[in-house]
Amino acid sequence: MEELLVFAFLLYVNIVTKDEYHKKLHELFLMNLEKDDLLYLEWETDMKKSIAYIRTHVDYEAFDYEQFGRMLMAKLKVYYNNCSDIRNFAERMYLLWEVLPGNIQDKEPFCMLCYADDPLSWGDEKQTRNIYEYMLNYYKNETDEINS
Repeated sequence: MEELLVFAFLLYVNIVTKDEYHKKLHELFLMNLEKDDLLYLEWETDMKKSIAYIRTHVDYEAFDYEQFGRMLMAKLKVYYNNCSDIRNFAERMYLLWEVLPGNIQDKEPFCMLCYADDPLSWGDEKQTRNIYEYMLNYYKNETDEINS
């Protein structure tokens, strides 16, 4: 469910399209035909209801934060690299932070979504980019250190 949660949140903040979300949902459903949650979502046409359903049916006790984070940062990195306006990127990142459940908001690197744009208020784009790039590479750096 972590992967679908990533797509649902990114759809909510207009980083992925409905088609991308539905493609991922369909792929997951075909791999897990016995999952009633995925069947329900396959039939649900109201995106707000789908996102609410996913948020409320995730088992946060068994939630794999690392898997979620790796997938989210990979998708955000693509968006970051294709976004020419750092202010637009920052606005979407704050919206993303707002939609995350509280038990995810406060964990690293997700908490950076809340404050990474602060230096923009005094014109320090470089510091904002440094924070975002650290966040986007959070899991990559961890893996690199293990493999070194």
